[in-house]
Amino acid sequence: MPRFSANISTLFREFPLLERIGQAAAAGFDAIEVQFPYNEDPEQFKAELELHRLPLVLMNFPVGDLMQGGQGLAAVPGRETEFDAALTEARKFAEILKPEAMNLLAGRPDSTQDSLLCDAAFRTSLRKAFALTSQLGIRLLTEPVNTIDLPGFYLCGSQQALDLIATMPDIELLLQYDLYHMQMMEADLMKRLPAIIEWIGHIQFSDVPGRTEPGRGSIDFAACFDLIDRLGYSGYVGAEYFPSVNTESSLDWLIPYRQEP
Repeated sequence: MPRFSANISTLFREFPLLERIGQAAAAGFDAIEVQFPYNEDPEQFKAELELHRLPLVLMNFPVGDLMQGGQGLAAVPGRETEFDAALTEARKFAEILKPEAMNLLAGRPDSTQDSLLCDAAFRTSLRKAFALTSQLGIRLLTEPVNTIDLPGFYLCGSQQALDLIATMPDIELLLQYDLYHMQMMEADLMKRLPAIIEWIGHIQFSDVPGRTEPGRGSIDFAACFDLIDRLGYSGYVGAEYFPSVNTESSLDWLIPYRQEP
């Protein structure tokens, strides 16, 4: 049976961020993930995780101005100093929170920037990120993001990500596979998942369109979750959706898998 993590950056937004950990525990989630914990006190964050006995399975590296409509950092030539500062911030939190995995988002370089320079910048960023994660015993991931929601995102397809992994044998890198983003870009999840499951380090989901809870769009989540289970995937499956109602009312999909607190 799949193990589900609650992304508290998108779920339980009716509550302050740290209170969402307890809400996720009460709802029956197996673990916590968070996009960007960097506005919180990491010691308080850790205390909440320990209080509710939930592991932190994923967090992102800082991304600069990406979430405000900017280019981001990792694949953007000329932002190396900002990226190094982001790594310093990430290390401070990772040493305390000890996530199982960290995701490095490429960003979206300006269309006028040379693609070879962007590729080189991203590879350098990945190697720097791996130097950090490997020291701390954390898995390094990178995530393709659809270019409909984020035009110009540098890493936008699973094959592009796999090609990148294949050509960087000097680091240990896995794919963060978001069903929402890949349904938007590649459509046939049921065929694609078996082909690439061995390179997937974490799975996330939300429905298409709208990035909402399962049952409001085109993805057959019961079939997807069953397939993920049959493929022998042993990681967590992260609920990273924006509920169309209050979070508790959006959790009908979780009932067959719920772990009672």
